[in-house]
Amino acid sequence: MTAFHPRLSLLALACVAVSASAAEPIVVKIGHVAALSGPAAHLGRDNENGVRMAIQELSAKGVQIGGRPVKFELLAEDDGGDPKQGTAAAQKLVDSKVNGVVGHLNSGTAIPAARIYSDAGIPQIAPSVTNPRFTRQGFKTTFRMVADDAQLGGTLGRYAVNTLKAKTVAVIDDRTAYGQGVATEFEKAAKAAGANVVKREFTNDKATDFTGILTGIKAAKPDVIFYGGMDAVGGPMLRQMKQLGITSKFMGGDGVCTAELPKLASGQVPDGQVVCAIAGGVEGAQKPVMDKFKADFKKKFGTEVQIYSPYTYDATKVLVEAMVKAGSADPAKYLPVLAKISMPGVTGTIAFDEKGDIKNGALTLYTFKGGQREEIAVVR
Repeated sequence: MTAFHPRLSLLALACVAVSASAAEPIVVKIGHVAALSGPAAHLGRDNENGVRMAIQELSAKGVQIGGRPVKFELLAEDDGGDPKQGTAAAQKLVDSKVNGVVGHLNSGTAIPAARIYSDAGIPQIAPSVTNPRFTRQGFKTTFRMVADDAQLGGTLGRYAVNTLKAKTVAVIDDRTAYGQGVATEFEKAAKAAGANVVKREFTNDKATDFTGILTGIKAAKPDVIFYGGMDAVGGPMLRQMKQLGITSKFMGGDGVCTAELPKLASGQVPDGQVVCAIAGGVEGAQKPVMDKFKADFKKKFGTEVQIYSPYTYDATKVLVEAMVKAGSADPAKYLPVLAKISMPGVTGTIAFDEKGDIKNGALTLYTFKGGQREEIAVVR
């Protein structure tokens, strides 16, 4: 009969406990915030689906952090495109102890929310925020996936004068942080390139009637009308331009440069009239990678990519890659790794500069023909 050794039994139990603990999954909570209600809801859903797709793939792959399996949770919040709602959503995610955040969709909500994430030490990667101020607040937790308005608006302003040969421009914005920012950068660049700004008007992001503004602009006969805002307003504005017989080129940033724009304009988009730019873009060997993503996305969700779901997808993957490399999902431990990361993604190589801006950010210029968005060029 074998003698009973209490110490050996306790040791065996301890080994079992350690083994069970090692196999216990780490719960990693990824927060996402966008406008899931209001006029930009279709863009918010697009962004959220990009995060969802990345999480599903990471779960299927069986990612481990620090030698332990991971259970991913998506905590999705709606900020309605409203700054107050945005800070409330941010605080809710902080209180839920998320490990990282992808969002927000709009500059107006992302900028005030960034302070809340910074105070909590939680990394925030914005997939579609272009206002330069977002990464100029001095927060170490703030990162951006795309080029900013200084690059986007500036490129469009120079393109209006140098390529479209515009001598006169009219500028309209929707008074949001995004709309004003991109419109101001366009105006500065167009002026510097030699254009005369004949009208500077503003509306709001929920307006539907632009007859007064457009009638005044029509009398000034600008070669180009630039609108800083989103497609939900840009579409009806284009329709009313057609009704008033305005044939000026219509330019805008990524907010209007969506697959939905012709539909929102009730089909009133003459071929080649619109020239817009999206912050981001792929070229060369990266194109097949993006094409595959778009096909997989449509198969999964039954809808086309709007604009920024590839960037939310990559933002989610890069957050998790930093955790894996750090061997920890603790924001304090993986944040330094995230700041120095360089990783290939669907949208290109993801690496951030000292401010948290994407390195070597691309822009893609588009027009519309036959109701379809058509690429003109990728510029950096």
